[in-house]
Amino acid sequence: MNAPISPHIHNSLSDTFKRFAESEKAGGVLLLACTLASLLLANSPLGESYLHLWHVTIAGMSVEHWVNDALMAVFFLLIGLELERELYNGELSNFRSALLPVVAALGGICVPALIHFWLNAGTPTQAGMGIPMATDIAFALGVLALLGSRVPASLKIFLTALAVMDDLGAIIVIALFYTAELAWGWLLAALAAFALLACMNRYLRIMALAPYLVGGAIMWVLMLKSGVHATISGVLLAFAIPFSAKQDDEESPSHRLEHILHKPAAFVILPIFALANTGIVIGADWMRELASSNSVGILAGLVVGKPLGIVLLSALAVAAGICSLPGGLRWTHIAGAGMLGGIGFTMSIFITNLAFAGEPALVNASKIAILLASLTSALVGLAFLGLVSRQR
Repeated sequence: MNAPISPHIHNSLSDTFKRFAESEKAGGVLLLACTLASLLLANSPLGESYLHLWHVTIAGMSVEHWVNDALMAVFFLLIGLELERELYNGELSNFRSALLPVVAALGGICVPALIHFWLNAGTPTQAGMGIPMATDIAFALGVLALLGSRVPASLKIFLTALAVMDDLGAIIVIALFYTAELAWGWLLAALAAFALLACMNRYLRIMALAPYLVGGAIMWVLMLKSGVHATISGVLLAFAIPFSAKQDDEESPSHRLEHILHKPAAFVILPIFALANTGIVIGADWMRELASSNSVGILAGLVVGKPLGIVLLSALAVAAGICSLPGGLRWTHIAGAGMLGGIGFTMSIFITNLAFAGEPALVNASKIAILLASLTSALVGLAFLGLVSRQR
């Protein structure tokens, strides 16, 4: 029997979280508009010029690489700050409350990956097993926000915690499995820079943001040189910046930076990422490509594997008494959150670029599968939760 909604659940819906959810709703609409614009441009008479634009070289890297390696490092910085806040005074601050979204995220990572691996084991597309593992926070929260007050506040918190832990899992996968040639000297230098930033926080108690941002930029360059994907430096920087455990401490450097980055991430970084990465040329054989083992693995992993893994592991954890359903949530809500978890989009496209680097045809086919799977998950999740809300 579910416990009543506790004051803790309401209190954890902090002003920062509300701003985050609200910005993601509008940001999700803009992200969708940019995706549609990019698809239309790529398949128009201007398509060749549009795609060439992203491959223009600036300071040794293409515009597309600057977007995926530099701008997305800032996005990962925001993800790290969000994760840090959740760990200190959000849904993940209490072990029992945190355990369910953690277990759910684990199921949402492993089951889709196993589905893709089962279909692609031993083939050149086996590297794509990481593609259906992640959840797009912007789109998932944007779709959930369309239901407004018809869904419990605790479901929004659960989905946020789930998506954050999901992305953390994706970050770990990127660091471990999508690193090309590792240059240990540069990597050790990057870790030394992180250690210095951590000492500035813990022992020197430097509270100004500027030194951390400068140090973070240096760490980004070193990480880029090391072979580990440079966006990892954004997450490391987030945990080096001073954070106050006080709820919504406006003076905390971490809180201030998170507040500063919300709008640029939602309205600049992710839309540019969508423009740079969804310029997909839809050829005459795109339907045939959807039948490939890689595309089927992506589609099945996101649309079926995500809700299956999230619900299955959550049910096992609750049945074992390890954790309990948050106040106000029912299993139908968990199932709906699992369906929205199949919106891979940003992170799935990001991992696609790493998994199949140098294989544009495979990247293109994978992106089509990701877009279809994400759209299907969004529509099914929205319809399901809407139906559940009306029945309630």
